[in-house]
Amino acid sequence: MPDRVVAIAQAIETSLHTRSEELGGHPDVLVGLIGRGIQLSRTPAMHEREAERLGLSCAYVLVDFDALGLGDVDLDAALRATAGLGFNGVNVTYPFKQSVMPLLDELAPEAEAIGAVNTVVFGERTIGHNTDHWGFAESFRSQMNGVSLAHVTVFGAGGAGSAVSAALIGLGATQITIIDPEGARANHLARRLARTGAAELVHSKDAHVAVTAADGIVNTTPIGMAKHPGTPFPSEWLRPEQWVADIIYFPRETELLLRASEIGCRTLPGIGMAIGQAVRAFEHFTGRAADMAAMAGHFEAAA
Repeated sequence: MPDRVVAIAQAIETSLHTRSEELGGHPDVLVGLIGRGIQLSRTPAMHEREAERLGLSCAYVLVDFDALGLGDVDLDAALRATAGLGFNGVNVTYPFKQSVMPLLDELAPEAEAIGAVNTVVFGERTIGHNTDHWGFAESFRSQMNGVSLAHVTVFGAGGAGSAVSAALIGLGATQITIIDPEGARANHLARRLARTGAAELVHSKDAHVAVTAADGIVNTTPIGMAKHPGTPFPSEWLRPEQWVADIIYFPRETELLLRASEIGCRTLPGIGMAIGQAVRAFEHFTGRAADMAAMAGHFEAAA
């Protein structure tokens, strides 16, 4: 095992040892989350409590690249370290949902189509899945019935933006405009998803025009998180008849959603997507069906 993999495995083992002692032995299910700035994540509580409800013991370990002082180049070593420690799999979050893809043996069809992975299952082959897509779609269906999907503007062309854009196509969006500081990335996403023929996708450099022309706007960027305060565009651009969604769930109401609500827009917070993606990820990790309502309860209890 390469030295870097060993070093990361040793760092992870410290957290794992503590959690295993709390569980009274080696857990039935061992999973984790790889990302940056994830110390406040409620995902561990959702997985551990749902496993307990089903009669399983589960340890969900955070592999926070910020807390561990790791560089982006350590992603492959982190995957190898967790697999070597016997993890069933890992969730992957910002900023690794796309960069993880070439490190895997296989991609599930939805992950390959979306171009992003948020769930990795270890086994004879390391397989990447995307459960963000399903999570956003389920949240939208349950809370945004009746809103127009004629023209939606999506901020962010990263892994989350890819999943949300694909979900919007499945929900029936007619036109999607993608805004991202990296124009080439936005253009690539628009061209790739446009191949489905199910919707018109374009990228734009003019955020003002894209917002004012849209029926709804989705923020998939980190702007609005505690570490990245603010809004992805001036909220004064919004009109009361528009709807606004955010995939951020901490804080529960981002500045964007707060301003949009004050203007009179219908809003969708990121909580539903966070719960939905966890439901599907849990099923990939354990082979057991998770209960959406129960997972929502676990999420709230972890507040």
